[in-house]
Amino acid sequence: MPRKAYPSDLSDQEWAIIEPLLPRMQTGRPRLHSPRELLNGIWYILRSGEAWRMLPHDFPAWQTVYSYFRLLKRSGSWVRLNDALREQLRTQAGREKEPSTIIIDSQSVKTAEKGGGVAMMGANTSKAENDT
Repeated sequence: MPRKAYPSDLSDQEWAIIEPLLPRMQTGRPRLHSPRELLNGIWYILRSGEAWRMLPHDFPAWQTVYSYFRLLKRSGSWVRLNDALREQLRTQAGREKEPSTIIIDSQSVKTAEKGGGVAMMGANTSKAENDT
């Protein structure tokens, strides 16, 4: 019996785009779950921000969905999938497949470390005090 769809599930149109990009898995036994259903589980976790163990019971077991995600990630398929989708989206928008410019906000870089500007100011203050 098919389960009720979640908002994060792939539509038929989305699946038609993604399915050819997935690696063909060769196993000696038939699959218990379709790649589409496994991806729907991954999408659910990514969209909801929940822990893997909180995957609803009407999806395949969380361990199975997580193992498929790890397989895609370790094989490089996850990056290739995202790259291909980004290229398709940019092409549809009339842009070059690859971005040609990168912008880095220096404020973001400075505050990315623990303590950020406060730690830097503390170091400067200590040095100034030692110089006097």
